[in-house]
Formats: sequence, structure tokens, C-alpha cells
Amino acid sequence: MGKLISVVVPCYNEQEVLKMFYDEINRVSLTMTNYNFEIIFVNDGSKDDTLLICKELASKDDRVKYISFSRNFGKEAAIFAGFEKSSGDLVCMMDADLQDPPALLPEMVKAIEYEGYDSVATRRVTRKGEPPVRSFFARMFYKIMNKISKTEIVDGARDYRLMTRQFVDSILDLKEYNRFSKGLFGWVGYNTKWLEYENVERAAGETKWSFWKLLLYSIEGIMAFSTVPLSISVVVGLIFCIIAFIAIIIIIAKTILFGDPVSGWPSTACIILFVGGVQLFCIGILGQYLSKAYLEIKNRPIYICKETNMKK
Repeated sequence: MGKLISVVVPCYNEQEVLKMFYDEINRVSLTMTNYNFEIIFVNDGSKDDTLLICKELASKDDRVKYISFSRNFGKEAAIFAGFEKSSGDLVCMMDADLQDPPALLPEMVKAIEYEGYDSVATRRVTRKGEPPVRSFFARMFYKIMNKISKTEIVDGARDYRLMTRQFVDSILDLKEYNRFSKGLFGWVGYNTKWLEYENVERAAGETKWSFWKLLLYSIEGIMAFSTVPLSISVVVGLIFCIIAFIAIIIIIAKTILFGDPVSGWPSTACIILFVGGVQLFCIGILGQYLSKAYLEIKNRPIYICKETNMKK
């Protein structure tokens, strides 16, 4: 009996592409006769017919499993749930929109089975079809992240990845509530091979990741894997203390030599407002870290499963 490959597929309002995805992954699985498959769809509180389609596919194919959340908990929670419920010797994570080509799966398996890698990850070498502004900020995020964090995050990295059971178990050992998978994959280490491919546009439907959501997600990543922003706030505070001290000396000297202490109040007001803004900015950074600690201390579950056809 061949090894089992668990394919974890987070889904949020993906009714337009689910059947197309199933047909494609089924086609690929039929060519890999030495392996057994289980396909785990994780319904992340979808508001369309995603869950109904998952149930329909499960009724026709015993390999299809589904997990349905009580509400939308986010993609990170869906990834964790899929990993937690998976039982495969190898675990693959991919999106349902077919931007992650299932056709790469045989090559990914080969790299683990015959080349000794613990995981095989994918990265886009182009961003064809993506708005230029979004591409620019994405590249800037990877550059900044790799400079301020010890955890390497590869530019263009996708969540599409095949992992050994040991690799997945290591991810599951990280129980943090605020999750950033790209960083977690790098943090656990192991030997990873990167496969490059041209960007593929969605097969149908619309992306659920707006620019604003991606921005917030990038902030989550920075906060999760770097304390450099805290250091920046300390340095900025120190610089402005020095500037303030110099300004005080200049004002005292000017008053003693020339009198007229009232002169220059508009510039003084501007300086006060500017320094006040910097202080609020630094307090905001502290607040972000404090909020993450607050959520972790609550120790709430990462997700709540409403229904599933899985026994584990």
C-alpha cells in the first residue's frame, strides 16, 4: 500500500472554482498510482455554497474530507486545522483557485522521496496580472522583512508547499494564536527545495485579498517575527530627546542674548505637534505588540469546527 498524501485546501467563498480544482487534483492523483490521496477542504465560514459543494464531492469520493468552521477565522486558522486533521505521510497545502498548479505535485513528491528534502515550496518568478502598486509593496515587504528578521522569507513565496509528516508536526507544535505561516515555515527550519513557476491567474471568481487586507497581514508578519520596530521606537525617542535638549539650550541662550522669548511660537507649536506625532507613533508600535501578547494570554482556540466528516 502506497504512502498517503493529504492535500489541505483552505476555502472561503470558492464555489466558482471548487469543482474545477477537484477535477484537476483528481486528474493529477490518477497519474500518481503509487500514492493514496485524501483531499481536505477547510470551509472558513464561507457565505456562498462552498460547504454544499464540499459535501457533494465528499458523497461521490471517499477521499474527499471537509472541515467547516463556525465562522470566518481566517486562512491561517484554516491551514492549522487542515494540518491538525491530516493523517498523510506527506502533506500538501494549496489554494483552491488553481493559482497553485496541481501539476507540480509529482515533481514535489520526487524531491522529497528521492532527493532527501523535508519540504518543497513554490515561488512565483513573475507577478503577471497583478496590479503594479500591489507588486511594488509586496516586494518591499519581503525586502524589509528579510532585513529586520532572522527568519528568511523568500520573495514571491506561495503557501503552496509539500511537507513531510515531521515538518507538519513541527508546525503544529507552534500553538500561537497570531499566526504567519510563511514565517513559521522558515522558522522551523528543515531542508527546503524551492520550485519556481510563472504566475497563474485565478481560474474563476475574485481574490479575497484586498490591498488593505494584505497590508494588515504584512504588519502581522513583521510583528510576529521581528522586534526591530520596538528598537526603532527607542532610537527615535532617543534622537528626539537629544534634539529637544539642544533646542532648550538654544532657546535659553537666545533669550539671554536677545530677549523676546515670545518670538517663534509658530515654529515651536509645529515642533511640539511633530514630536507629539512621533510619540504617538512609538506608542502605537508598543500597543501592537501589547495587543498580540493580550490575545495570546487569552489562550482562545485557533478555530472552532462546526461540522466535519473526519474522524480524527
